[in-house]
Amino acid sequence: MTPIRWLLSLIFIVQMYLAMAVIAVLFAPWALVSRYGARVACKTFCRWTLASLRVLTGLKSEVRGTPPTGECVIAAKHQSFLDIIMIFNAVPAGKFIMKRELMFTPFLGQYALRIGCVPVDRGKRGAAIARMKSDVARGAAEPGQLIIYPQGTRVAPGAKLPYKVGTGLLYDQLAQPCVPVAANVGLFWPKRGIRRKPGTAVVEFLAPIDPGLKVQAFMAKLEAEVETNSNRLMAEAGFRP
Repeated sequence: MTPIRWLLSLIFIVQMYLAMAVIAVLFAPWALVSRYGARVACKTFCRWTLASLRVLTGLKSEVRGTPPTGECVIAAKHQSFLDIIMIFNAVPAGKFIMKRELMFTPFLGQYALRIGCVPVDRGKRGAAIARMKSDVARGAAEPGQLIIYPQGTRVAPGAKLPYKVGTGLLYDQLAQPCVPVAANVGLFWPKRGIRRKPGTAVVEFLAPIDPGLKVQAFMAKLEAEVETNSNRLMAEAGFRP
């Protein structure tokens, strides 16, 4: 990476967080009285981020497949902050299963709660799943797309991490379709570091998995779909593990 590209990546990151603060403050009155207003603020931030990312770093974004519009569970590959932005921007009413500590992040935490995100404590696996299920059940009257990352954290391209059963339990409890999502975004926006590489970051919405499968069968199908298609997207971008 040339010094100029590194500097442009740094400028992008700084202005992105400044934009987050400015948008959060400007939309705060609307967001306080309307969940829709909070969603508009979040989507404004997403669109600004994607546009400035392309202008400053040459990194384009592409959404493939058909983003769901009805109630469902979205189970996605998680490689960086970029897949969060792209998936949320692509669906009408996304809300995330998120780490509890993010609740206390300035702006991000407050808006996440306002749009209906479900905080869980990942430190206690059994308790986290039970809390996740009860919180989702209590919020079931709020239509939307519940976004979860089955591996529980960002996973670098080529790395392997098991899929956690919490996604299967949610799928079983909610009796809703699950839409798997593949991604290659970690090739361009890594888990850590400043650099943002030019290219085309892709998230792809795959065919829904209908409700009714046993949890174990569902988890096996989900992992196969997400991993196979993420590997395909990364190979298209030139990645060789």
